[in-house]
Amino acid sequence: MKRFLYFLVVILFISSCKERQEPVVFTKYNETAALEKQQEHPNRRMKFKLFQSKYLDMNEVFKPFEEDLAYFSEEDYNALKPMIIEQDIPTIQGHISKGHLNYEKLTLFYLYRIRKFESDSTKSLNAIIALNPNVVKEAKELDKKYETVNPNSLHGMPILLKDNINTNNMKTTAGAAVLKDNQTKEDAFIVKKLKENNALILGKLNLSEWAYFFCSGCPLGYSAVGGQTLNPYGRGEFETGGSSSGSGVATAANYAVATVGTETSGSITSPSSMNSVVGLKPTIGVFSRTGIVPISSTLDTPGPMTKSVVDNAIFMNALRGYDEADAASVNVKDDYFRDGFTKNLSDFKLGVLKSLMNDSIYKMNVELIKSKGATVVELEPENPNFQGFITLLNIDMKNDLPEYFKSQAGPSIDQTGVASVIEFNRKDTLMRAPYGQQLFEGIVKDETTQEELEAIKERLKFAGQQYMAGLKAEGLDAVLSINNYHSGVAAVAKYPTLTVPMGYKESGEPISLTFVGLPFSERKLLEVGYAFEKETKARKLPKNYE
Repeated sequence: MKRFLYFLVVILFISSCKERQEPVVFTKYNETAALEKQQEHPNRRMKFKLFQSKYLDMNEVFKPFEEDLAYFSEEDYNALKPMIIEQDIPTIQGHISKGHLNYEKLTLFYLYRIRKFESDSTKSLNAIIALNPNVVKEAKELDKKYETVNPNSLHGMPILLKDNINTNNMKTTAGAAVLKDNQTKEDAFIVKKLKENNALILGKLNLSEWAYFFCSGCPLGYSAVGGQTLNPYGRGEFETGGSSSGSGVATAANYAVATVGTETSGSITSPSSMNSVVGLKPTIGVFSRTGIVPISSTLDTPGPMTKSVVDNAIFMNALRGYDEADAASVNVKDDYFRDGFTKNLSDFKLGVLKSLMNDSIYKMNVELIKSKGATVVELEPENPNFQGFITLLNIDMKNDLPEYFKSQAGPSIDQTGVASVIEFNRKDTLMRAPYGQQLFEGIVKDETTQEELEAIKERLKFAGQQYMAGLKAEGLDAVLSINNYHSGVAAVAKYPTLTVPMGYKESGEPISLTFVGLPFSERKLLEVGYAFEKETKARKLPKNYE
């Protein structure tokens, strides 16, 4: 209480002395020249048709914070920056416990930072779809009730969510025009868990529309609602990864303490790798999927995306919980940050894929791992037969999306399934589906039976496990991959993956080391990931977002 009163007196004094800041106005810019330049990009997926959303008005998104930000200046922002930017959760909590910072100021810092960059047409990343209008009030309430807080917790930490995760006071769009008014009555199960841990839900993030199972060969990070997400390490130059594009970008740019993504096959691993952040795709069942717009009930899972392995582990503890409404849910009792991480690389036995040793950055990091005493086993598995993978996704989504519409969507949503979404988009393809909707059309055409689907699932699972057979045969703690190269293998095998920054190409494009482990080995992956991160310290803040 004394701490709160101290802050109240200081804030009132400072506010009384400050000039009121004029609200920043977001203006649409002429993107014609930028789009013409984009057509010269050698990557077909980077030949964008638009940058800015045709649906979002960021002035409306920021309107609830006009008064809160009126007395938060650039000087305030710069004074707080050393305590927040690139700092892990225990460090930020330490500043708060010492009275150097509070949850309200932390929240205002992120709101100011998002507005600062997103209102600048030369730096905007199009990562944000919505902001929680109550978040500053919620932060103030936590400050009023402040007592000693576990430094290894999400208490009071502003978190951004991928916008396919239901929230009861912000719309959940999956980036799709048809869901732009999808106001759900309930939070997703994992959002309830975050709130139970007193995390602050800051807002919702752009994504590859329908989690990148919608259009074929279209840009990663594009959605009708959110526009084109851009990579802070190279706007329009490097891909964002997908489908949790906004989650990777927002984490990299320090728009929040951390973010939540979702993955079916590579959708956490890919944007984490492309944006130099730590992403964990857990074993199916560790986290609930209830209240998340689906692709596949067989493979879908949410997961944390953070700037450090420590934060990832803390996030894992907050997200977990048994959900009786999710048939895959498992009552996991692991503490992902129990007593911190003390192991070194010399404590691990790791598999190295021979086929990747021609990548100079991978090879350099393998040599580093060896030099630090790790036992390294070279593996040369045969390429798996992934025939039927698209069929698995087709039939799962054909069944799972109608169930979401029926039981989880808001009352204004009258869609019945994939076919009805296709028809909705055809009424205005320029606004709703400028890159087409070929994958959705493929779902409707797929007539695979449930019996055939079950056989495909078993065949794919066996193929994935065979490729990673060295994990068991050699007694490995993890197999080392690059980016999302083997995310499909891990997905069908139902193995967890952890990606950790390992460097940058000559172009400046990030590249990451991905650790693949056996089911429910997340704690072990975090331990080895931390040992690697400690030795390399590879992650760098994007230079235009310092």
